[in-house]
Amino acid sequence: MFYNNPRVENIGPDQLHEKMESGEDIFLLDVRTPLEHAAQAIKGSQLIPLQELGLRVHELPKDKEIVAYCRVGNRSAHAASFLAAQGYTVKNLEGGIQLWNMTRNASATKAS
Repeated sequence: MFYNNPRVENIGPDQLHEKMESGEDIFLLDVRTPLEHAAQAIKGSQLIPLQELGLRVHELPKDKEIVAYCRVGNRSAHAASFLAAQGYTVKNLEGGIQLWNMTRNASATKAS
């Protein structure tokens, strides 16, 4: 990951996969563009592009852990930092969907 912020904890693809498999109630937040999301996204994720996050933050649950992701982890790290400052419990998916797909987790990715 290129972006580092001490307020934001990263989560690796395998850790996220374990949370999903165990049925943990998390909110997956995709902060990429609609075009990127339409091409490929982690199953169950919700799209709020980074540039819209400030206006749509009210759409996010305060009672769930949020895992933000983008392509490689930079945009989602910015989103996670912003959300942490707003009082959300949030983690950044290290390596983004790119690293997610390079692991065994590609089966949990939907493509259009």
